[in-house]
Amino acid sequence: MPRAFITGITGQDGSYLTEFLLRQGYEVHGLVRQTSLMQRGRLDALGVSSEERMKRVFLHYGDLGEAGSLARLVHAIQPDEIYHLGGQSHVRVSFDAPEATFDINASGTLRLLECVREAGRPVRFYHASSCEMYGRPEIAPQDERTPFHPVSPYACSKAAGHFLTVCYRESYGLFACNGILFNHESPRRGENFVTRKIAHGAVAAKLHGAKLRLGNLDARKDWGYAPEYVEAMWKMLQRDLPGDYVVATGEAHSVRQFAEAAFARVGLDWREWVESDPVQFRPSEVGLLVGNASRAEKELGWTPATRFAELVRLMVDAELHAAGRP
Repeated sequence: MPRAFITGITGQDGSYLTEFLLRQGYEVHGLVRQTSLMQRGRLDALGVSSEERMKRVFLHYGDLGEAGSLARLVHAIQPDEIYHLGGQSHVRVSFDAPEATFDINASGTLRLLECVREAGRPVRFYHASSCEMYGRPEIAPQDERTPFHPVSPYACSKAAGHFLTVCYRESYGLFACNGILFNHESPRRGENFVTRKIAHGAVAAKLHGAKLRLGNLDARKDWGYAPEYVEAMWKMLQRDLPGDYVVATGEAHSVRQFAEAAFARVGLDWREWVESDPVQFRPSEVGLLVGNASRAEKELGWTPATRFAELVRLMVDAELHAAGRP
């Protein structure tokens, strides 16, 4: 039975990846912080029986800020694959906590890479890079050869983790991959992310007459469906040779379009319910981020199946279901 170790297992991607790996016959180990004790709702939503979860899913306390705890866990678990998804993942928050963001996202990646280097056995390593690293690109769409121009502490930390992964791959021969994933959403997305805010806000407006305040309505994103993106992560680690891959839909839509589609799903005109709040703008906005995933299609056999309209529908319908409405 192959064994995987996932940092960030309680997050959106971690929960979907766990679900996917269980279907592939894996034993799954996850890193959780002591403060994550009551934040495991996504794992409760796994599409497997509780009995199966008890047999093949194991959670371990640790912290990306502590090299010793990471080394002990990797030694004890003896994983075949490590999926490094954990970290501070909110761009706006990174401006308020830049030092903590960089330590966890960049230095945390370095600590894990050292664990892999010293494991004494082959371990395949996946690092979650981010399209935010492109920042303000001069060309669109972006692919693996597009230069990075990060414009937030979060993006800078991810770029550092990305290049550390490349460095360890080339210096020590590690099987280490970077997944440059563009925005990917789902009903399990955190409530502080704009797509989930909009889906929840549309239902709140419909049921309770509540207004919704958003930041930059003109920001455009390449939005995909998270369960499909975790499959691309796994495919990267099944290759004969390691590499870096863009994972994206190749389509860009604005926050305004997302709001329009979400409110239309509940029969409302978004313009009557949504207000733009300058306080929620980032100090530095990114340019047009849209990905070219042709390499992933050619080498991994991966293509996105869920498009924008279906993604919005899935997220709004999940909010309606949570509110007890059909």
